[in-house]
Amino acid sequence: MSERKLFKDYFDLVAIDAIAKQFSSARGHGRFAKKRFVELASKDLETLEMMDRVRQISDALAAVLPKERDKALAWLEASLPEVLPDAESPTDGYLQWPLGQFIADHGTEHFEESMSAMIELTQRLTSEFAVRPFVMHQPEKTFARLASLVDHPSEHVRRWCSEGIRPRLPWGARLDALVDDPSPIWPILEALKDDPSLYVRRSVANCINDIAKDHPSEVCKRMKAWSKGASEERMWLVKHALRTLVKDGDPKALAILGYGIPKGLSVDFGVSPKKVALGDSVTLTAEIRNGGKKPAKLMVDLCVHYVRKRGTGKKVFKWKSTTLAAGKEVLLEKELAMVERSIRKL
Repeated sequence: MSERKLFKDYFDLVAIDAIAKQFSSARGHGRFAKKRFVELASKDLETLEMMDRVRQISDALAAVLPKERDKALAWLEASLPEVLPDAESPTDGYLQWPLGQFIADHGTEHFEESMSAMIELTQRLTSEFAVRPFVMHQPEKTFARLASLVDHPSEHVRRWCSEGIRPRLPWGARLDALVDDPSPIWPILEALKDDPSLYVRRSVANCINDIAKDHPSEVCKRMKAWSKGASEERMWLVKHALRTLVKDGDPKALAILGYGIPKGLSVDFGVSPKKVALGDSVTLTAEIRNGGKKPAKLMVDLCVHYVRKRGTGKKVFKWKSTTLAAGKEVLLEKELAMVERSIRKL
C-alpha cells in the first residue's frame, strides 16, 4: 500500500507550473512572466512546510504581477478556473490557496477589487483566510458586505460569510476583537441558521462553537432560543454548535439538548488491567444504575488524561447515549488502545 501524500507536497513544481499556466491563459492582462514566477516560487521548495510554500508562491505572484494591485487583483480574478459544481469536494481547488494569500497580503487597500476576487475565489476553494485582514482592519465595511451576501445563490459564498468571521478559525489568524466581543457576528449567523445547505449550517455551528470557548453563557442563551420549535435541521446545528460545551459538561448546554441532572443515579467504574504497557489496550467499564423513580436520559462520555511532556492533556471520547428506565441498570464496556498517534505521544 502506497504512503499517503502529504498535503504540503501538493504544492510542488507541477502545481507551480499549473498556476503559471492559469495566469498566462487570462486574456487582456498582459504577458505573465512565467519563467521568473516559477524560479521564485520553487526556490528551496523541498525544505518548506505547507504554509511556507503557499506564502512563497504568493510572494512570487507579487513579484511578477502589476505593482498596481488593483490591476493584479483583476488579473487574479480573471485567471480563476471553473466554479466547483457542488460542496462535496471543496478542496478540489486547493491550487488556488496561494491566490487567497495574495489577496490577504496585497488587497486591503483595494476593497472593492478584493471583495470581487474573494467572492469568485471562494467558489473555487475558499476565501475564509483571505478575508481575515479585512475583518481586522475594516470591520464595519467588511461585515456590511458579508451581510449583503447571505442570500447569494452560491452556497460557497454563503458559507464564506460565516466561516471567514470565525474568531478561532483553524490555520487562520485569530480575530482578537471578535474573541472579546462577538456581537458583530450574530446578525450573519441569525440570517444563515436555517440555510438550505448543510455545508452552510455546519459552518454556522462551527462559528458558534468558536464563540462558546469564550462566551459560554451567551451561546447557551442563544441556542436555547434557537431550539424552541426548531426543525430537525436546526436542532442538528444547535447540537453541533454546543459540542465543546457538552464535552466540558456544561449543565446549561446539556439541558438545551434534554439532559438534566438525574436523581438516584449511581455508577461503579472499573479498569483492567491496572497497569498497561505501551501498545497494549485497557478495558474500561461503567455499571450505571437508575435508582430514581423516572427514566434517566443519559449521555456518557469518557475523559482520558494523557501524560504529555509538559503536564497532562485531556481527550474526551463519546461512549453512549441512552435512556435508562427507573430501577434498571446498564453495563458499558470500552477498550482503549494505548498506542501513539501522530497527534498524541504517550
